[in-house]
Amino acid sequence: MKHEFLTQEEAVAQDPHLWLEHITSDQALEWVEVQNAKSRERFATTDEFAAVERSIREVLDSDDKIPMVSYAGGFLYNFWRDANHPRGLWRRTTEESYESEQPQWDVLLDVDALCETEDEQWVFHGASLLRPDYDRALVSLSRGGTDADETREFDLTTRSFIAPENGGFFRPESKGGLRWINRDEVFVYTDFGPDQDGNPTLTGSGYPRIAKRLQRGQRFEDAAVVYAGDDEDMYISAWHSFTPGFERNFVSRSIAFYNSETYLLEDDGTLTLLEVPNSAEVSAYRDLVFVELREDWVLDHATYAAGSLLVTDFEKFLAGNRKFTVLFAPTDTTSLAGASFTRDYLVLNVLADVKNKLSVLIPPTDSSQGQWREMPLAGLPELGTVSVGAVDSDESNDVWIVTTDYLTPTTLLRASLDDLLATQETDNVPILEPLKSMPSFFDPSRYAVSQNFAISDDGTRVPYFLIHRSDIVLDGTTPTLLYGYGGFEISLTPNYSGALGRGWLERGGAYAVANIRGGGEYGPRWHQAALKENRHRAYQDFSSVAKDLIARGVTSTPHLGVEGRSNGGLLTGNMLMQYPDLFGAVVIGVPLLDMKRYTHLLAGASWMAEYGDPDVPQEWDYISTFSPYHLFDAGRTYPPVMFYTSTKDDRVHPGHARKLAAAMITAGKDVTYYENTEGGHAGSSDNSQAAYVATLSYQFLWENLSHEQ
Repeated sequence: MKHEFLTQEEAVAQDPHLWLEHITSDQALEWVEVQNAKSRERFATTDEFAAVERSIREVLDSDDKIPMVSYAGGFLYNFWRDANHPRGLWRRTTEESYESEQPQWDVLLDVDALCETEDEQWVFHGASLLRPDYDRALVSLSRGGTDADETREFDLTTRSFIAPENGGFFRPESKGGLRWINRDEVFVYTDFGPDQDGNPTLTGSGYPRIAKRLQRGQRFEDAAVVYAGDDEDMYISAWHSFTPGFERNFVSRSIAFYNSETYLLEDDGTLTLLEVPNSAEVSAYRDLVFVELREDWVLDHATYAAGSLLVTDFEKFLAGNRKFTVLFAPTDTTSLAGASFTRDYLVLNVLADVKNKLSVLIPPTDSSQGQWREMPLAGLPELGTVSVGAVDSDESNDVWIVTTDYLTPTTLLRASLDDLLATQETDNVPILEPLKSMPSFFDPSRYAVSQNFAISDDGTRVPYFLIHRSDIVLDGTTPTLLYGYGGFEISLTPNYSGALGRGWLERGGAYAVANIRGGGEYGPRWHQAALKENRHRAYQDFSSVAKDLIARGVTSTPHLGVEGRSNGGLLTGNMLMQYPDLFGAVVIGVPLLDMKRYTHLLAGASWMAEYGDPDVPQEWDYISTFSPYHLFDAGRTYPPVMFYTSTKDDRVHPGHARKLAAAMITAGKDVTYYENTEGGHAGSSDNSQAAYVATLSYQFLWENLSHEQ
């Protein structure tokens, strides 16, 4: 079913729920509070709810979680939240102390104390340390978890912010960033207000259009412009590479998702374009340039396949050389999940049928005649997620390795690649000793994990993971939650969740994760197969996984629920509208739903490369087929649905969830709605809010899926 093309003015005039797009209007907030009160009364007042919420909160607040760290200047830095510090502590410790069971932490910034002092609900957005002294930082703080934040200079010796009037760098609240160049210079890209011609300095997507080089004590208006983009661009930024001996400045022009340009910026302001396809990711490390392709690159001497990782000499590349060494080329079942540099090596992380495999690439030497040598890294889990990152890519070959799966708590290892490679060259499998491990929050021995494949409508094999009790009876009665995303080349790989275990699995529920097209599980081709007019393939894939779960006897329609958030909320919104007879309950989180208006709401214009432009009649023809707000039919029967969003979400407008919920409530459908008053696109700002939303979702699903037929 397609909908006639309407201009934005006509769409607005015909929208009876447009008033809910006014985020903080009294009328809209009153409607929100009424719906929140109904949801609390229906689900959140029982002893069972309180017990589950308390159990999930224990997981989130646990002191036994792994304090993940980053190395800088001889210290390991960590941001930590627990029951006593809901907003968090930014802190550091020594390497020796970190390896002990009870590290001694030096608190640099207590965000809870800052909130109390300044009477603000700050959310920590990260800190960037000044190299090589590491005595200053640029700290970003968000009000209530919005994407927009402010950046302040922080003195690590005095544990205090440096006020702008005392010469400190400061970026007022906006979407954007502040990045170190040296002690007295930064790059800044933000909302500078109207330029000299009265034009906005944000793009139509609400992101920075201009990047400047700012001196200490200098006003924004006096800072030198290093790049000014167009209003139609998505995001302009600039940064400095601190690698000793290879210090360089760069500018990025993001025209749209998967469409960008990267420039080398000389001190005199000269910009040199790194000439690769706009869809490619290009990066420089030391004397090398790396190119990761999203599309085939046809050159006179060779064709390099989409999904490949290429490398060549940086200076020769600038001089016009386009002959590359292929470090990775995809197959039908593999894709590149990541590449991490250490001092002497490059570690490749490859997904093979959604399972991680690591290998170490050793750069050429005179004796190897210009060839990179590859050694697989053994001794890692066969079915699970493995991530790797350098401890200090300038100084050592040590790496952090994080492993996890649905039943095994996350484990952190620190390993020397030199030692691992030396061990493997003797044909021994290296033994990797955990440095830190998360505790088990539920008994894994009661459950089984499998990877299965469903067949989509066009014959495509779609993988999915399934977790359930080992003694499951395949009679179709198990309450089952199917989760998915399917967009923006994002892969869903196994991860451990104590909250899922306690809130869902321990009750007897099964959990499935669908690796549908639109994601990145099989690289760019998997993503591009579900763009724009092919969006329906993602929905067909997801529904095919649902049907496969039913065919296997794991569950049945009355016991099958789905959940997704953001683009995944658009996914489950389409499950609700296009497959209402397939599901017993639907959860739609921080979603896009009104695809006619999405480009005019907050950051929506930046996603046209994914979905298309609804203001173009030919594109609205296909967008209208996956716009849940327009597909809703008041005369049709739908399963119970829960929406959740955030008033403070400045990425995906809360009006999406509000409007479809209101339309369905008006039509007398079974709707549960919850809107957190802060939290941003994450939906929550602290562990208490996260626990509440998770418990509300699980209670809604359990009530609707666990009944007997």
